[in-house]
Amino acid sequence: MIKNNAEDRGQHIEDLRNAFEHRATWMYLMYKEAKKQGLSDEFAHEAIRECGRFHGETKYTHTDDFSVFHKEFINDNVKGVFQMEDTCEDGKLSVDFHYCPLVAAWKKLGATDEECAVLCDIAMDGDRGICEKMNFDFYLGKTIAKGDDICEVRITKK
Repeated sequence: MIKNNAEDRGQHIEDLRNAFEHRATWMYLMYKEAKKQGLSDEFAHEAIRECGRFHGETKYTHTDDFSVFHKEFINDNVKGVFQMEDTCEDGKLSVDFHYCPLVAAWKKLGATDEECAVLCDIAMDGDRGICEKMNFDFYLGKTIAKGDDICEVRITKK
């Protein structure tokens, strides 16, 4: 029975990764079309940040207990999809991603290293928007999109 649960969990994570890749494909193709039509990257940054603000306002519990945010922001499914390691202590959430399905999708589509870095920064605006609404500071260090072996996200209480 345990084997089936592990197999089921593995398939569930794979299904979620495929869903993330599918959305990353939309993002990439919309980005490429916008560039063809002469739009700057700013439209995408602002749209994704507004999405984050919306989720920050509606999806997360607004509390002084930072551990509540931690549990809502980093659940087991998200951990599995992005192969995350996380720690939360003293008002600081440290998350290292060891895999990114968005970058995987962009690479499959032929995105350049420069495009992956830009798209990653745009995608991270969602988390920036969440943190803005939650009154947290957001820091993005290394990124898989820039060729690093991990993505480093640090979120702290202001």
